[in-house]
Amino acid sequence: MKKTTYNPFETAQNQFDHAADLLELDHATRDFLRNPMREYHFTIPVLMDDGKVKVFKGYRVQHNDARGPAKGGIRFHPLGTIDTVRALSMWMTWKTSVADIPLGGSNGGVICDPHHLSRNEQEKLCRGWVRQIVKNVGPFSDIPAPDIMTNAQHMLWMLDEYEVILGKRYPGFITGKPIEMGGSQGRREATGYGVIITVREALKELAIKPENTLASVQGFGNVARNAIELYHRMGGKVICVSSWDENDHCSYSFQKKDGIDLNELKSIADSFGGIDKMKAQELGYELLPGEAWLEQEVDILIPAAIENQITEENVKKINRRVKIMAEGANGPTTTEADKLLKESDIFIIPDFLANAGGVICSYFEQVQSNMNYYWDKDEVFGKLDAKMTSAYISVSDFSKANELSMRDAAYVISVNRVAQACHDRGWV
Repeated sequence: MKKTTYNPFETAQNQFDHAADLLELDHATRDFLRNPMREYHFTIPVLMDDGKVKVFKGYRVQHNDARGPAKGGIRFHPLGTIDTVRALSMWMTWKTSVADIPLGGSNGGVICDPHHLSRNEQEKLCRGWVRQIVKNVGPFSDIPAPDIMTNAQHMLWMLDEYEVILGKRYPGFITGKPIEMGGSQGRREATGYGVIITVREALKELAIKPENTLASVQGFGNVARNAIELYHRMGGKVICVSSWDENDHCSYSFQKKDGIDLNELKSIADSFGGIDKMKAQELGYELLPGEAWLEQEVDILIPAAIENQITEENVKKINRRVKIMAEGANGPTTTEADKLLKESDIFIIPDFLANAGGVICSYFEQVQSNMNYYWDKDEVFGKLDAKMTSAYISVSDFSKANELSMRDAAYVISVNRVAQACHDRGWV
């Protein structure tokens, strides 16, 4: 497994420790909540298209399920580690808690690069993942969902394998499914839209009109695209996006000072969000280094890629014009960078609040699947807006009343809810 100097689980634990200090949690509760309740490590043998068998490493980590069944994504990534999965499962616990939905937190994945796997090999990998963990997941225990480099088709293969093994229909086993196969309207847009709903509320508090703002976005996957789409509909203008280039194994930023054309960029991007740099330049985009998105003279920054992107080394590159940073990705800001940001005038909307729209809509999908009754898109978006707005206002009000940063306020609210559930159950 690839080693890295950055450990996301240590970051997640440090963030929890700070919240625990603010809440003055007892030692038993601290010990219980700063580590996952359960972990599963397994291997997945796959017969590849060339006739050889390749063995992949898979994981599922269930951090906490005191408030309801565990909920969390499955990511396919070549640089994945168990500590990344642990961190994501913990962050999901706080995310479902701050959104006040009756779910816990989990995460899973496979160490692989789907760019280099055929459709047939990806299907075998999905089915193999389910076969290895089928006894420990389910609609009333742990509900998976898509994450980085997994999609609706992957979820459907996993659902089918789960139902084949158990011999019954369980559409609520997994979320992020195709709409025609039990998925929810609005699920694809939910995370990105949720980010912009929180941006909208922050702009209201700062008395700034959206149409007078510029934004820069890291990433061009599902979250980023839908965030850009809703932000444009609100009247804002995105002038820079970044994306990962699979051929060069690095990221690039694509800048157009009079505003990017979302549909134009989507037409030259692959399914994983990689933008064709040659075609982009032909369309008038300036090709810049990967971190250039962070340095733009804009009002809003939206990191919507992966963790560990805003660090102690690059945080000082953020332009002084920036007023809001909405964390669309999980854990994009390191602990050290966050300390420096607290000293600035930038209004931070923390990740597990800003990107909670995805898990909120996943919860909606689970509810619809379990009762076999589905809502139309307007109803889903109305419920999503109400949940996201309520969560944002709760955190903002608590932040002001207790003179805490938005991140600290969100952590105190979410950790306290989970700790109380554990106490009420008699676990600690």
